[in-house]
Amino acid sequence: MSTGHSSSHDHGHGHGHGHDHSFVNTPLKALTIASVVTGVIFFAELIGGLISGSLALLSDAMHMLSDAAGLIIALIAALIGSKEASSRATYGYRRVEVLAALFNAIAVTLVVIFIIVQAIRRLGSDYEIDTGMTLVVAFIGLVANAISAWVLSSQQEHSLNVKGAFLHVLADLLGSVAVIIAGLIIRFTGFTFADTIASLAIVAFVLPRALGLLWKTIEVLLERVPRDLDLHDIEAALQKLPSVMMVHDLHVWTTDGVEALATAHLVVAEHDYQILDQAQATLREFGIEHSTIQLEPEDHIQHEDFCD
Repeated sequence: MSTGHSSSHDHGHGHGHGHDHSFVNTPLKALTIASVVTGVIFFAELIGGLISGSLALLSDAMHMLSDAAGLIIALIAALIGSKEASSRATYGYRRVEVLAALFNAIAVTLVVIFIIVQAIRRLGSDYEIDTGMTLVVAFIGLVANAISAWVLSSQQEHSLNVKGAFLHVLADLLGSVAVIIAGLIIRFTGFTFADTIASLAIVAFVLPRALGLLWKTIEVLLERVPRDLDLHDIEAALQKLPSVMMVHDLHVWTTDGVEALATAHLVVAEHDYQILDQAQATLREFGIEHSTIQLEPEDHIQHEDFCD
C-alpha cells in the first residue's frame, strides 16, 4: 500500500503534510485580550454596583461574568487545541475547539430564547425603566464588547472556537447598541415598548448566526464533507488522472472546521508513484493539503470491502 504520508522513493518535492500550529498563537492572543477586557469590566461593574447600590449595574456585572466564562472556555479550548499530535491523539486536540464552539453556540441560542420569552411576557404590560442607569451600563458594555469584538473579528475564520466566542461578544455588542438606542427613545419620548422592539431586533440578527454555527459544529462532529467541497467533483477530478481506472472509498472531512482531510483508494493500470503526486496535487487544488491515498492494481479490487 502506498500513501500520501510516506514512500520509499524521492518525490523531489514536499507534499505539505506538516501541521503548522503557528497560526494558533494569534487566536490565542485575541481570546486572551477579549477575556482580560471582559474580566476587567466585570470587576469594574461589580465594584461600582456595590458602592453605588445599583442593582442594574450588579445585574449587568453578572451578565459580563457569563461572557467572561464563555471566553475563558474558548481560551482553554484554544490552549488545548494548540497541543501537538501524539501517538494517542494522532489528529491533535483541535476537536476540543469545536466542542467549545458548540458550547458557545448553544449558550447564545439559549440567551436568545430567554430574550424572546421576556419580550412576549412584556407585551400588553406596563413597566418602568431607569433610563439613566440603563444608558450608563449599556455604554460600559458597548465599550468592552467593541474592544473584544475588534480583536476577535480578524481571527474568527481561523477557528470555529474563535467564531463562537466572537458570536457571543457580537450578540452583547449589538445588545448594548440596541439598549442605548431604546434608552434614548424612552428617555425623550416615554415609548417604553422601544425596549422590547430592540430586544426582538437583536434576536432577528443573532439567532440565524447562532443556529448556523451550531449546525456547522455538528457537521464537523459528524465528520461530514465540508460545505465548500463537493465529493463528486473531487472524485471526477481524480478519475481523470492518467492510468486511474477507478476511485473508491473516497472520504473527505475536517476535524476542526478549517482544515480538510481526505483518504481515497485509486485503482490504477500501472503502479507509478507519479500518479500519487498527481492525485495529491489534484486534492490540493480543492484546498485539501493532508491526504492518504492507496494505489491498487486492477486485480486487487476483488479483495476490497467497499465503504459506503
